Amino acid sequence: ADCECGYFIKAREVGDHQAVFTEVLESDFTTLKDIRINTDWVPQNWSVDKEDSKGPYGRRTDLNNLKSNPVQSGAPFIQEAGLELWVRKLAPGDEYVGVAEVDTFRTDMLYGSFRASIKTPRVNGTCAAFFWYLNDTQEIDMEFLGRQTNDTYSPVNLVMHSTLSSEYGGDASKTPTYKIVPLPFQANEGFHEYRFDWQPGIVSFYADGQQLTDMADQKYVPNVPGKIILSHWSNGQPLWSGGPPEEDAKMVVSYVKAYFNSSNPVRIKDHHQRCGIAPKEKAVCQIPDQMGPPKYGDVYFFHKDPSGNKVNNQSIFGVSSATGFERLPIWAYFLLFAMIVLPGLPE
Repeated sequence: ADCECGYFIKAREVGDHQAVFTEVLESDFTTLKDIRINTDWVPQNWSVDKEDSKGPYGRRTDLNNLKSNPVQSGAPFIQEAGLELWVRKLAPGDEYVGVAEVDTFRTDMLYGSFRASIKTPRVNGTCAAFFWYLNDTQEIDMEFLGRQTNDTYSPVNLVMHSTLSSEYGGDASKTPTYKIVPLPFQANEGFHEYRFDWQPGIVSFYADGQQLTDMADQKYVPNVPGKIILSHWSNGQPLWSGGPPEEDAKMVVSYVKAYFNSSNPVRIKDHHQRCGIAPKEKAVCQIPDQMGPPKYGDVYFFHKDPSGNKVNNQSIFGVSSATGFERLPIWAYFLLFAMIVLPGLPE
């Protein structure tokens, strides 16, 4: 199959190291009917009090704050189709702000190119975030604060949490791995692709294919596996999220693309068996850069390639962690079906 040995990002300059990633996760939320039954993502359902939330209010996720809004068949295109993550207006007397979060099921992501098409809220008092995460000292963030945005200024906060930021009580703004970068557009007025390429010792950030900045530090750039998170939240902390918002606010994500290496020994072995001797022609594919705002119907996904030969020889994602199966090849699911379901059919 094409791409069965990996995906590579285009070198920025002649002589640059060309990174190749072995795994793919592509989620087109404009076609997803229900995030709650998607096997690549895990909707979160938790609460933390104000002490653990580090603000005047606690936070409480709710599945009702995650809404799938796909394009309807035969209907005109819905401009804001995608996955909605809502932060709710604080109810009178409530000490918890209603927020939303969804995490990738996979937690074995070690280096990669991660991309999300996001329309941010314009409401003051929330933080919309797209990030890679292991723990509070291993984290790569792209975050948008409503309180920072006005009619002429729309920035993104680029944050890399490390053991250094933990020494400042989790405040990365006191470290060199925190930057506020003005965007050349209003993030709340439409969808834009936000991207970070994470390689050993360096993280490069982009918006609509244009490089924003690099963060290079062999000591503080993460070197362990983790997961991708989409989050929209508020805890009333005036120095960060602000709020809570005075009205319900939504962040909309139309897609996420992740091309990465796995730390899972099974996945590493699987890749070696496919590609360890002599990769075939077209076995490694270049990841197309999204230049400019992504438009519905004009975004490339490898798994939707008309050739039908881009990812068919790679393993597909399992149903849930409770199954004990992490990733199985397609033929294994047919075998399981035959073993479990067919014997029980009436004669």
